[in-house]
Amino acid sequence: MKPRTRNLFLILGALAFFSAFVWLLATRGPLAPVGVEIATATRADLSPDVYGIGTVDAQHAYAVGPIQAGRLLRVVVDQGDRVKAGQLLAEIDPVDLRQRAEAAASAVARTRQAAQAAHAQVDEAASRARLAQANSARYQALYRQNFVAREMADSRNHEAAAADAALAAARANAAGARREIGRAEADLQGVDQLRNSLRLVSPVEGVVTAREAEAGTTVVAGQAVVRLVDPAQLWVRARVDQARAEGVQVGQMASIVLRSSPGTALPGKVVRIEQQSDAVTEERIIDVAFDPPPSQLYLGELAEVTIRLPGARDVLTVPRAALTSLGNQTGVWQAVDGRARFKPVQSGVQTAERVQIVAGLQAGDRLIVYSAKQLDDGVRVHEQRLTPR
Repeated sequence: MKPRTRNLFLILGALAFFSAFVWLLATRGPLAPVGVEIATATRADLSPDVYGIGTVDAQHAYAVGPIQAGRLLRVVVDQGDRVKAGQLLAEIDPVDLRQRAEAAASAVARTRQAAQAAHAQVDEAASRARLAQANSARYQALYRQNFVAREMADSRNHEAAAADAALAAARANAAGARREIGRAEADLQGVDQLRNSLRLVSPVEGVVTAREAEAGTTVVAGQAVVRLVDPAQLWVRARVDQARAEGVQVGQMASIVLRSSPGTALPGKVVRIEQQSDAVTEERIIDVAFDPPPSQLYLGELAEVTIRLPGARDVLTVPRAALTSLGNQTGVWQAVDGRARFKPVQSGVQTAERVQIVAGLQAGDRLIVYSAKQLDDGVRVHEQRLTPR
């Protein structure tokens, strides 16, 4: 081959290689347009939900225990037992209760006898005082008529004063006896209350959830022997992302799915929104009650809660994946003349799949839902399918 012809082939080869290299850069390399998937803004009805995870808990839990230290004589209920209000749960060993009760009853009897004697003394002193007053009055009249000496009239007057003093003393003694009766009866009543406190009874109709002490165990005042809950007052304490919890209100309907029954959704209702949120996890605790409660529940069981929020009808919506942010603005990306352009929008109601657009777009506007790479304003784009159908 002649040198001139060989040089020509080399030049043509170099041009072909350069063209192929440029083509690869423009179509597959860093200079290639970013592949994007396009969607259209459409009008639709939105029914947003709020999702949370929590555990089954009791609205009202009761810990039943003694009001003073003692030894358990027996426990008559166990976990899972249904009890009625006032039903016996356990008993405390009375120890010296019988001796104390007998002593208190004997003290009441003695004080009552003393009070009866004191009242009899009052009656006797009153009778003597009346007689002394009558004699004093009679002798005063005789003295004025000069039938008796002044000394005799003064003597009867002194006897009347002494009888009045004796009556006052008898009445004071009777009042003291009544106070002694009150103290003795209070002691006896205290023994009766102690006897009642030795019987641990259920405050409500409920279900026993824990038996924390056995017969023979020494328990202190305030220590729980039996724990129980009201099965009709159970709820799920669900944790909901603060960003999604804004529209949640008391009274909204919800569905509850227990971990033990993943295919069954139980009806519920929002009954309380706790004021204190978790600053670490950025979650809000929402209490959702069963409505009505199922026949069998286990405290502490994991549950998924879905709260239905008020929806919006016939509003402009876009796919949730299309909503993004650039700097401090919320908006969407659009493909304009083969280049990505950011369009700020104002969003509204959101569901798991779509978002309401309050301002910034019109029905039929095309926007980028997915992109093969991160988009920058002005970057070249071309439409293609990125997600499986």
